[in-house]
Amino acid sequence: MRRLLCIITLSALAAACATRPAPGPTTTAAAPAPTLGRDWRLIEDPQGETRLAFGGEESDDLALALDCAPGARRVTLSGPAATGVRPEFHLESGGDTERYAAHAEDAGFADGAWLTAEAASTDPVFLRFRRLGWVALWRGEQREMLVGHAGSLAGVKRF
Repeated sequence: MRRLLCIITLSALAAACATRPAPGPTTTAAAPAPTLGRDWRLIEDPQGETRLAFGGEESDDLALALDCAPGARRVTLSGPAATGVRPEFHLESGGDTERYAAHAEDAGFADGAWLTAEAASTDPVFLRFRRLGWVALWRGEQREMLVGHAGSLAGVKRF
C-alpha cells in the first residue's frame, strides 16, 4: 500500500511539473479587403481563350487582364502602365512574388503604355493567387491590391 501511495504521489508531482503547450495564436492574418467598385471577372469564350480581368464593371478601368487558352499552361498578362516605367509585371500573392518582362506599346487611347507579357500558369504566384483570390500589382514602389469580392472567387479558382 505504501508503494502504491508513493507511485501516486510521484505521478501527481510529475504531472504538476509538466509544461503546457504554448497557446495558439489568437488572431489570424486576414485577407486584404476588396476594393469598392472593382472586381475580378471571368469571361469564357466557348471557342477560344478565357480571360480573367480586374477592374471596374462596365468601364475602361482595367488594372490587369490574364488570358489563356484551354490546356495551354501559359498565361498572357496585359494592362496599362505609366509612360517611362520599366516594362514589367511585378506580381505578389501571399508572399510569392514574380517579375515578368513585358513588351510595351503606345496605349493609343490614353497617356501611357500598354504592357503584355507571357508566364507559366503553374508559377507559384498564380497558384497562390488561385488559392487566396487576390494578387498585388507593383508599379515601382506602389503596391495595388487586386482583391476579388466573395462572388468572384469561384471564377478566380476556375481560371
